[in-house]
Amino acid sequence: MAMQMEVAVIGTGWCGGIRSETLSRSALVSKLHICEIKPDRLAEVKKLTNPATATLDYQDIVKNPDISVVYISTTPEHTHFPIARDCLKAGKHVLLEKPIALELWEADTLITLAKRGGLKFTIGYSQRFNTKIAYAKKKITDGTLGKPVSVMVSRHLSRSLGKKIASRVRLSPAAMESTHDLDFVFWLLEPAKPVRVYSQGAYGYMKPSTALTTSCGAP
Repeated sequence: MAMQMEVAVIGTGWCGGIRSETLSRSALVSKLHICEIKPDRLAEVKKLTNPATATLDYQDIVKNPDISVVYISTTPEHTHFPIARDCLKAGKHVLLEKPIALELWEADTLITLAKRGGLKFTIGYSQRFNTKIAYAKKKITDGTLGKPVSVMVSRHLSRSLGKKIASRVRLSPAAMESTHDLDFVFWLLEPAKPVRVYSQGAYGYMKPSTALTTSCGAP
């Protein structure tokens, strides 16, 4: 029988609400704890999930020694680093919604904390659970598709979704959506690693709300 554990969700908005409801029904979760800064939303999700605790302060989650796993689904995105950092320092396994952070040094810090603590730390890349992508992964792994040498991804983000995300914080389309594409391409082609990375932006309608400096490099 799989071991049950106490799990917390910090941020119960769009994604966090879905995760909270799913975890509340999971046989692997003995107790669910939720955290949300908006009292009305906290009350709404509390009614839907019947959690063991519901709080407006994420430090209540961090300080609870019985919670071993934390899902971080907060917005705006600049909250990801400090909350994930505090949870990892407290010895908790973490699933963090993308992006991992807004600065490279922040991402490196979180990865280092997880490794030092022997903790599981992952980013919530939902596309890995897309049946079409999972099927492609299976067929690459079993050799049906041969050996891929290049991958092209074309993503079309609607203006309505772009506005919804860009209204929270100034994020480029790459940070909003292409991070999913990069993850599943690396997943499909593992253990292959990129030899050269090139990025080019082409802004149109969304430029006023998403334009950021774009960089390229060769790792």
